Amino acid sequence: DGSRTPLPKPSIDTGAGFERILALIQGTDSVWETDALMPLIEAAQSVTGGRYIVGDYEDRTSFSLRVLAEHARSSSMLVGDGVFPSNEGRGYVLRRIIRRAIRHAYLLGTEKLVMPTLVDTAIDTMASAYPTLGAQRDFIQGVLTREEERFRQTLKTGVGILESELEQVSTTKKLSGSTAFLLHDTYGFPLEVTEEMVLERGFSVDRDAFDAEMRAQRERAKAARKGDGIDQEVQEHYRQVLEEKGTTDFVGYESDECTATVIDVVETDDVIDVLLDRTPFYAESGGQVGDTGWITGPDGRIEVLDTTYAVPGLRRHRCRAVDGEIRVGDVVVAAIDSGRRSAIRRHHTATHVLHWALRTVLGDHVKQAGSLVDDNRLRFDFSHFEALSAEEIARIETLANEQTLQNSPVDAFETSKDEALASGAIAFFGDKYGDRVRVLRAGESVELCGGTHVSATGDIGLIKIISEGSIGANLRRVEAVAGARSLDVLQSRESTLSQVADLVGATPDAVLEAVERKLSELKSSQDEVKRLKAKLASGQADEIAAGASAGVVVQRVDSLQPGELRDLALAVRQVSGIRVVVLGGLTPSGGVSLVAAVRPDTGLVAGDLIKEAAKAVGGGGGGKGDVATAGGKQPEGLDRALELAAEAARA
Repeated sequence: DGSRTPLPKPSIDTGAGFERILALIQGTDSVWETDALMPLIEAAQSVTGGRYIVGDYEDRTSFSLRVLAEHARSSSMLVGDGVFPSNEGRGYVLRRIIRRAIRHAYLLGTEKLVMPTLVDTAIDTMASAYPTLGAQRDFIQGVLTREEERFRQTLKTGVGILESELEQVSTTKKLSGSTAFLLHDTYGFPLEVTEEMVLERGFSVDRDAFDAEMRAQRERAKAARKGDGIDQEVQEHYRQVLEEKGTTDFVGYESDECTATVIDVVETDDVIDVLLDRTPFYAESGGQVGDTGWITGPDGRIEVLDTTYAVPGLRRHRCRAVDGEIRVGDVVVAAIDSGRRSAIRRHHTATHVLHWALRTVLGDHVKQAGSLVDDNRLRFDFSHFEALSAEEIARIETLANEQTLQNSPVDAFETSKDEALASGAIAFFGDKYGDRVRVLRAGESVELCGGTHVSATGDIGLIKIISEGSIGANLRRVEAVAGARSLDVLQSRESTLSQVADLVGATPDAVLEAVERKLSELKSSQDEVKRLKAKLASGQADEIAAGASAGVVVQRVDSLQPGELRDLALAVRQVSGIRVVVLGGLTPSGGVSLVAAVRPDTGLVAGDLIKEAAKAVGGGGGGKGDVATAGGKQPEGLDRALELAAEAARA
C-alpha cells in the first residue's frame, strides 16, 4: 500500500537479490523452482537420469541436481567474461566450480558428458539478459567440455585412492593431509571437493597437515625461483641505498647514452653491481630483457652484462671489469649496446602487434599470460583452448605484417589508468598498475606497457612465427622473430629446402612432388620387403615346427625385431599339429624378446608360459589371450628363460 516499515538496522543489505524477488513474484517456496533455475534442473535430470523432488532439501539426488544447475550457470557466465580454468586466481575458482559439478554428475552415476547440455540450457535461459553469451555459445561449450573431459580421466582413479585410504582410517575418521594433498596436486581434486566427499562418509580432512604440505610445496617453488645471487644482507643494503639516494632516473626512452654519477658499487665473486643516479639501461621487466653495454669512468671501463632491479625503483647494472676501476662518486658515461637495443625494440613492438592479431583471429578471450622479449626472438604466452591451425597461423602473420607495412607511428604516452582504459587500452585482471600508466599505441594495438619500442611499425620489419604449442591447460605459446632475425630464419629454411631438393633430384619449386614420389617408392619397397619376409618366415616356420615335441615348440631365434618374432611365432602355430609355440631371441639392439602363442582350442593362457621366463631376462610383459609378448635387458638369462618356458609348456 506504499507505506514503509523502518528497518532495525537501516542501510544494511536485505539480501533480496534477483532470484529471491523472482521467487516471490512467481509464488514458489524456493529460488530453485523459479524460471531462472528450474530449466537447468530439468536439463540436469534429463542428462543424468536423476529425479528432482521439489521442496525436499535433504534428498541427496536433488542436492546434486541443484549443484549441477547452479554451477553450470556460473561457469558459463565466468567463461563468457573471459575467465579460463587454471590453477591460480579466478581461473582456479572456475576450475573448482566445474570439478565440483562433474563430481556430482559422477555421484548420479552418469558416464556421459553433462556440461554440453547444461551450458546450452544456461545460455538459452540467460542470453536475453546477456546477449554476449549467445554469441559465444560454441566457445563457452568448448572450454567447459574440454575441462570436463580432462577431469573425468582422473576422477575414477582419485576416487579409488580416496576410498582405499578411508578404509585404512575407519577408526580415526580423519583423512590424512598427505592424501588430500596428493588428490589436489596429482589428480586435480580441489580441497573443498575432497572435504565434501569425506564428509558424506562421516569423515573429516586433517586440514593442518594439508596446509603444511601446501606450505612445503610453496617453499620448494620459492627455492627453485631463487638464483639471482642476492642474499638478505645485500638486499637490505640496497634498501638503504634507495632510502639515502632515491630511485634511479631512467632516461632510456629518449637516449641510448648519458652521463651519470656512481652511487654504489657491490663486488661479488663473479660480478660487480654498479648503481647510478640516472641511466639509459632498461632493467628487465614486463617480459623485456635488461640492456647490456658499457660504463666508462675517469679511471676505468666496465662491461654491463645485464640490468635488473636491485629493489623496486633502483636499477642494478651487473658488470665485469674490462680496464681500470669504477668507484663510488665517479662521473661516468653510461652507454647501451644500441644494436642490441634496436633488435629488442623490434621484437617488443612486434609482440604487441602479434597480440592484436591473435585477438583479431582467435577472439577477445585471448589474454597475455607471459612473455619474453630479447634481441633474438619474442615469446608470447596466451590463453586459448586448442592448437592453432596452419590457416590461423597464416592469417595471424598476414594481419601482423599488414600493420608493419602501414608504417603507422608508434606513440607512447603517460596518463591516468582510468583515461587509458577509457581510450581502449588493454589491461589485464590481476596485473598491478599505479595511478599513472604508460600507454603504447602501435597501429591497431593499444596496451599498457613500460618497455622500449620502435618509432613506427615499419621499423619492426617482417614478423615470422617460428613455433606454436601448448604449455598447459588452456595456455598456448607462440615464438616469433622480427627484423634481421626474420631474414636469418627465412634464409636458413631456404637453404634447407635447397639441400632437400638436391637430395631428391628436383628444383625447390618441385620438391614437394619429388618427396611424395620418393615416399611412394619407399612404401612400395617396404611392402615388397614385408612380402619377402613373410615368405621367408613361412619357410622358417616349417623348419622350426619340425623340431616340435608333442605339439610344443620352444626355440631360440636371434636377430629379429619383437614384431618380427611375434609374426614368426604365429606362422609356426599355423603348422599342422602345433599346439604351443615359445620363441625367444636377442634383438638387433641387444635386448631380449619373448613370444608365446597357443592354439585357442587348447584352453591355455599364453602369458602363463613366459611369466617366469621374463623374470630371468630382467623384464616383464605378458597377456591374457592366446598370444603374449615380453622383453628384457639381460641377454645372459635368455637360455634359462627358454628352459623355464619349456617347463611351463610341459606342465
